[in-house]
Amino acid sequence: MTSSNSNGEALNPIGDVAGARRPLSPLSTRGSVRELLALLGMPSPLAAVDVDGDTMALSRVRQEAALFHEGTQAMSLHVVRTGSLKCTKTLEDGYEQVLSFAQAGDLLGFESLHHGRHPCSAIALEDCTVYTLLTSGLPDLLGRNPMLDEALHCALSRQLACSAETLEMMAAVASDVRLARFLLWLSARMAQAGQSHRRLHLRMARRDIASFLGVAHETVSRSFTTLAENGYITVDNRNIEILDLDKLQKLARYTRSPHSDAAKDVGGAPLATRHCSQPTQPVQALLPGTWFAGPALPERAPVAAALPDLVAAARGKPRGAS
Repeated sequence: MTSSNSNGEALNPIGDVAGARRPLSPLSTRGSVRELLALLGMPSPLAAVDVDGDTMALSRVRQEAALFHEGTQAMSLHVVRTGSLKCTKTLEDGYEQVLSFAQAGDLLGFESLHHGRHPCSAIALEDCTVYTLLTSGLPDLLGRNPMLDEALHCALSRQLACSAETLEMMAAVASDVRLARFLLWLSARMAQAGQSHRRLHLRMARRDIASFLGVAHETVSRSFTTLAENGYITVDNRNIEILDLDKLQKLARYTRSPHSDAAKDVGGAPLATRHCSQPTQPVQALLPGTWFAGPALPERAPVAAALPDLVAAARGKPRGAS
C-alpha cells in the first residue's frame, strides 16, 4: 500500500510488482522548492523570491533498481536530484532498448500522463536521489508555486531538444561518428552540470551505449579503439578523456566515415549544442563547436491549465467527474 504524509504526498508511490519489493525508499530529510527550481533550469537569482512555503518529498533509488517499470500505473513525476538513470523499453524478443539517459535536473514520468502508465522503465545506473511529485496534487502545488510551472516547461523543452540530438546521433551511418556525437553530447551535459567536459566517467555500460546508438556491443568497443588510436580520446575502462575536442567535433559533422569515398568535409563554422536556460527565450549555446543546433522555443500556455485534464485523462475520467 502506498503511504503518505500529512499533506497527502506519496512517500513511496512505486509499490510492488509481481511480489518484488522495489528498493525506492523515502528520505527522512525533505528537499526545498528553491533547489527543485534550480535543478529544473530556472535562472539563478531566486534569493528574492519566496518559494520556501513547501518542502518536497525526496526518495533514494539504489544502483540497478527501478524508479518505475514499463507498463505500471503512473502516480508521480520525478526530478533527478543526484545520480543518473537509463530509460529502457523491452522489445518483443526480450531485447532491452535504451531510449535515453537521465541525470540531475531531468524530469521523468511526464509522458505517462497520456495513458496513465509508464511507457518505459527507468533504471538507476548508480545510487540516485529524486524529487517525487504526486500527479494528483500537482495542480495545487503549481498554484502555490507559479515559478514551478515555468521550471517544468524549461525541463520539458530541454528534454525535447535532447530528443532531437538523439535523432542527430542516429543519422550518422558510421559507428565511430555516432560514438563521437555521443561523447560530445555527454560532454555538453557534463558541462551543463558544472563538471569537466573533457574528463568523462561513463556510468553506463558499453552495452547500454550500443543499444542507445543502435549498433552492436562489439562495434562500440571497436569505435572506442578507433577514436583512441586516432588521438581523439584516451580510454581507461569507463574513464574517457577528450584529447582533441576540435578533431572530435570535425569527425562528428560527417554522416559517413571520414575515410569513405562518399564522405565530404562539411567545413564552415561549427554548430552549437543548445539547452534551455530560460523557458520563454531562445536557447543559448552551451559548448561551441558541437554538431547540433536546435530551434528557438515558442511561447506556450501554462502547464497548470492543462494538468487537470491530463491527470483526469490518465485516470480515464472526464475532468470534474466524481
